[in-house]
Amino acid sequence: YSLGLNDLTISAMELTVHVGDSALLGCVSQSTGEKHVTKVDWLFSSGEHVKDEYVLYYYSNISVPLGRFQNRVRLVGDILHHDGSLLLQNVEETDQGNFTCEIRFQMESLVFKKVIVLHVLPEEPKELMVHVGDSTQMGCVFHSTEEKHMSRVDWMFSSGEPAKEEIVLRYQPKLRASMGRPQNWGRFLNRVNLVGDTSRNDGSMMLHGVKESDGGNYTCSIYLGNLTFRKTTVLQVILKESRTLVTPGVLRPEILGGNQLVIIVGIVCATILLLPVLILIVKRAFGNKRSSGMNTSVSLVLAGPYPSVYPTIDELFLQNDEIESRGVPLLIHLQLNSLVAQLVKNPPAMRETWVRSLGWEDTPEKGKATHSSILA
Repeated sequence: YSLGLNDLTISAMELTVHVGDSALLGCVSQSTGEKHVTKVDWLFSSGEHVKDEYVLYYYSNISVPLGRFQNRVRLVGDILHHDGSLLLQNVEETDQGNFTCEIRFQMESLVFKKVIVLHVLPEEPKELMVHVGDSTQMGCVFHSTEEKHMSRVDWMFSSGEPAKEEIVLRYQPKLRASMGRPQNWGRFLNRVNLVGDTSRNDGSMMLHGVKESDGGNYTCSIYLGNLTFRKTTVLQVILKESRTLVTPGVLRPEILGGNQLVIIVGIVCATILLLPVLILIVKRAFGNKRSSGMNTSVSLVLAGPYPSVYPTIDELFLQNDEIESRGVPLLIHLQLNSLVAQLVKNPPAMRETWVRSLGWEDTPEKGKATHSSILA
């Protein structure tokens, strides 16, 4: 305590709340005697060197909220017992700062003062999204600077449709045993439990094994004497989707069945065995075609009686065209063309060369004699 000439100030207390919550700002004078409270003032300051603004004042049994706090504050203390506590509802972010309470007594110059530093955190989510089968916690805390213990906690459920509310959980400290248990009913039986610290006015609960039908509004009510704090949480239930988990087994190659393995092995073995046979067939076909082309070229050159020892140029070109049309290899065709060209330029010399290339061992004269003898 610090004692001045005309006031008595208690060291500042701190309280932390979330946007949208309610806060009980206690202000109780511990003075003894039959002193009568004549006036209570609540002022707010957002910081140093800022002018204080009135929150509420009480005088002659009338309390008047002021300014931006007009619809959010009310005096809830028992004035006869020197209690000027204030209930601040629907806390806003701009409410962060210092709240100062001043109590004046009749026929006394002494003023009782108390300062409360309020810290405001971002708003907690009012809607929860939970998958079927999961568990979820729903918060419900009555923030207060005073050590007032709650007398009861109720949790109610409504599906949102025009229907009667269902009791989810009820906790009454006066009715409990030494370590008592909260009571729950109906379809929430054995699926909810109180998880908050009741000594700190925390009535939070946990809902286990969420069902699709659990979607709706959950309203918590905390009772502190004649004060009641309510908070509603909207629960949205999501059906679980089929989730495919990637495991090492999924990443491995798929093992083939017995029949598939036999078929694949059979195809590979047959391919290996037939490959040499296919190569041999191709080689033979190519060789027969080549030899057939060569025989054709020779037979075409030798076929038919010649009117003279030297074949005519037209006959050679006809033979070449016929050879080409019958698929004779290009090398033989080129050789024939070369021989024809040389024969045209030098007929006597090339005659002997041409005959040798075709395999004629006899000279032209010998051929003539043989031919004459046969005729004879």
